[in-house]
Order: sequence, then structure tokens, then C-alpha cells
Amino acid sequence: MSKPVLMNSFSYLTDQQLRYVWLILLWTQCETAPVSHSLVVSVQSPNLVRLGLSATLPCWLNPPQNAEDLEVRWYRDNYDTPILLYKAKAFDDTQQDASYAGRVSFGLKDATSGGLKTGDVSLKLVNTTIQDAGEYTCYITSLQGYDSSPVTLEVTETGRSPVLSAVRTEDNMVNVSCESEGWYPQPVLRWSVQHKELKPKSLLFNKDSSGLVSVHSWLLVPSSSKVSCSVVLPNKDTREATLLLDFPPQPVGTAGWVAFAILLVAALAALGVMCYKKKVKKSKQSRDKRDAAGEPLLPKALANKNYVNVKLEDTDTPFLKIRNNKLRDTTYNNVPEGPRVTCRTAVKGSPGFTSGQHYWEVSLRYSDRVDVKQSWWLGVTAAREIPNDYNFTPNTSDGFWFLSSSPDRADSFQFSTEPKVFFAFTERPSKVGVYLDYDKGEIYFYDVVEKSLIGSLAATFTGEVFPFFNPGRGDTSPMEILHREEQNQSSNNAGPPEKTSDGTGQNQCSENVGCGGETAEAS
Repeated sequence: MSKPVLMNSFSYLTDQQLRYVWLILLWTQCETAPVSHSLVVSVQSPNLVRLGLSATLPCWLNPPQNAEDLEVRWYRDNYDTPILLYKAKAFDDTQQDASYAGRVSFGLKDATSGGLKTGDVSLKLVNTTIQDAGEYTCYITSLQGYDSSPVTLEVTETGRSPVLSAVRTEDNMVNVSCESEGWYPQPVLRWSVQHKELKPKSLLFNKDSSGLVSVHSWLLVPSSSKVSCSVVLPNKDTREATLLLDFPPQPVGTAGWVAFAILLVAALAALGVMCYKKKVKKSKQSRDKRDAAGEPLLPKALANKNYVNVKLEDTDTPFLKIRNNKLRDTTYNNVPEGPRVTCRTAVKGSPGFTSGQHYWEVSLRYSDRVDVKQSWWLGVTAAREIPNDYNFTPNTSDGFWFLSSSPDRADSFQFSTEPKVFFAFTERPSKVGVYLDYDKGEIYFYDVVEKSLIGSLAATFTGEVFPFFNPGRGDTSPMEILHREEQNQSSNNAGPPEKTSDGTGQNQCSENVGCGGETAEAS
């Protein structure tokens, strides 16, 4: 029998020398990176990420092996144009897909991972785009073999809350449309009337230049209905708007129509958004002015630049108590209107406005020892004198544009419109910012603490308008018009000092909504 080749090669060595050779070979085998002769790649898929955030695509060797000396290639459609290429213990970007330059690196599949030393070659991708959605391949090569496995990345974006628009038809029905934009992938739209799901009359989808999807649908409902429109992603992210219609019947053939639009935030957000217009005009808001819930906010710089220290008008009404910047109702039990809120507790502010943009804030909660006000009116009026008639019901046609809250409706706000339209909310605001754009004919109401838009009204102003306040009836908390120090208003770029708020009527500044002055002592 012939001897092994290895023994023939070392036949000239002594026994002691051979023992040294075997020890060296054994030591070399032990020091070599523990890579299996058969590579097995494991992945986790699919992986979900919000547009613009970072994603990790998990990929690892199973069982765990040191991957520091291996070649790792991540690619999509073209093997020769990798997203990430690691070889010879270094990254090679000479043939990298240009769209991923500066956005990829190795990540960790979980918090306990040891990285490359334990065979974790997961891909970390930052600043995800819609184009990043799809299938990726994790490919690992060694001198002994190779293996690969596909990984799917799903990119999503939750769009804006639906805009509900309503137009009354001549047969006492209401044509309600629902629009929402900024979604990815294509969402599902559902209608419900009186909590019963209905199929829409039409359903249209459009995609903008960035790849985001908008949806538009409409249906006919009775003139007194509770209508809800929800837009849902496959991962269950939802935006929903609810509209309470209360149109009085009109004679058949009556000329004219009324249209309004209402926006409500999703169930995850604090408040809704309403927009009333005689003829609805779609307003474009830049995506970089949204909060996490997707709603447009008033930029802090704009609030600071246009902040006005509104002063309350002197009044001799026995139904109001005014001290400094605070006002509240007085106790009158035997009045014809009973507990109903009327103009007898309303007051104007100064200065008046005939052009430009103006912003002021009102506190509706004095401290954490008392509840947030439930009864109030806030807005503007064109009236030179506030009527002292308790039978007078102010509305937009009389030159009163305001948002109101009533304890009789614990789940909804109302604008001073005819016909009456109510819209739901989940939490009463403790501080409201009022932004008047006289030139555009728009007035916006913001929840300053929650950093969200409550709603907006559109109007045509033809003369001087004044801030308008009503502290309502029966609340423990007074209403306070917040003032700032004059130097904070002297510069367009100067903002108020950064503060925090506990929602108790103290100041709270944010990057998107301005803040008012210090809360004064209780009346």
C-alpha cells in the first residue's frame, strides 16, 4: 500500500520534527475564521417602514458564523450594480447603485446581535423613499460556497385626514364627497352613514409626481345624516372624518346651494379640522408643515411676526366681569334666555383690522385645579355694536365668524354658519390661537398645546373686523386673552422664549404654533 502523499513529502523529517509540523497545522486550523463549508442565509421578510425613516432588512448566517472575512453583496435587480458590497474587510462602492450612495450600511437585526462577528449582515437604509419599496437580495460568498435569500421592504405613508365636502341638491338630498391625499401604497376608502357601510357612487385614485396617491369619492345621503369617510392602509393606519348634517328641508326648486368642507383628524389625533366655504376651493399645504398626524400647522415665525396684544372693549353690561385681560360671566339666574349663551355675554376686542395677517391666543383654563372651559365663542365680527338682544342668533351672514363650544354637545364643535354643521372632537383645547388673514378672507383656529389645527372659516371681509370673545355661561375657568412683551413683537424674526406647557393655561411655544404671554392672576 502506498503511503499518503503528505507523509512522502515529510519523509526526511524526524519523528520530533513531524510532531511540530502537526501541531502547527492544528493551530492554523483553529485560528481560521469559523466559516461553515455550507453557508445558510436566513432573512426576515417583509419589513415595514414609514416614508423618510430608517429601515433595517435583517439577514444573517444560520448557524451563527464569523462573516468578517466573507463577501457580502446586497442588490436589487442587477447583481453587478450592488446597493452595498463588502469584501476583503472593506466596503467597495466603485459599482454602487447611485441612488443608495450615502444611505446604506450594515445594521443589527436585533438589540442582542453581535454584528459581523456573529454572521449578522443586515442592511440599514436611511431616508427611505417610495422608490426603495420592493425586493432586495442578500448574497454571501466564501471560498467554500455561497447562499442568498430575498428580502421585501414595504414603504408606507399615511396621508392627510379626509376633506368632506357637501352640496345640497334640489331633492333635499346631500351630495357628500371625500378627498384625501399623500398616501402610499394605494389606500382603501370606506363610507358609512348612520354607522352602516355603503358603497360609493364613484372612486378615483391619482398619483402625483413623487408617487404619493390621492383618493376622491362621493355619494348621496339624506339631509339629516351622520356621515363618516375613512381611508385605510393595508397596515391598518387610518384617517377618518365624520360629518353631522342637519339641513332643514327646502322647497323644491329653490335656487342656490350651500357647500362646506370639514376636515377631521384621525382617531389617534386630538382634534378635528373644519373649513367652511360658500364655494369650496382646495388649499394646497406643503408637506413639510405637517405634524406627525399629518395636519398643517401655523409656522412659529408667522405667529410671532403677526402677534397682536388684543385689548377688551370697555362695556357696562351687567352680564360680564372683565379685569385686565380676563373675562367671565356673572351669575344671573332669572334671565329670559336661561342658561343659553347669547350675545349678552359677548364683547369685542381692539384693535380692528382692515387688511393684513393677525394672530392672538386665548387661554381657556386657568390652572390644573379647574376644568377646561366648556362654553365659549372665539372669532371676529364686523359689528360695530354687539346686540344686547338675547333673541338674536349671530351667524356669518350677520358679520359674525366664530368657533363655539357648548357643554350641551360634549363631543362636537360648531361654527357660526347657517345651516348648522357640527363636527366631532376628542378633547377640548386649553389654549386656542386665532389667525386672521384678512386679505385672503380666512380665519384659522389652532390648539396651541396640542399643536394642531382645529378648523378654519372662509369669508369676504368688506370693512373693519374686530376680535370677538364670549366666555359663555357657568364655567369655573375665566377666559384670558394672552399678551406678550412688546419687544417680542418688534422683530419679524424674534420669537418668544422656549417654554413648556402642562395644558393648564401656562405658556407653551413650539416650532409651529406661537405662544402668548404669561398668565395673570385669577380674577
